[in-house]
Amino acid sequence: MPTDKRDEIMTMDELAEYLKISKSTLYKLAVENKLPGTKIGKRWRFHKEAIDRWVQSGPAKSGSETSGEQE
Repeated sequence: MPTDKRDEIMTMDELAEYLKISKSTLYKLAVENKLPGTKIGKRWRFHKEAIDRWVQSGPAKSGSETSGEQE
């Protein structure tokens, strides 16, 4: 069954509902580049496939979080 390409791109509202977390948390993650998304003008857009991979991979680590810190 073919998927509609428009359904693969989600808005902040759709993503909040999909992940069952608040828009404010998503916005914070997006601004900190911890969430795979693109800002187009004033609006954020997210590819569902990238979000699914992000969820499966666990917490994202930005360069500033990983530099110099070892467990």
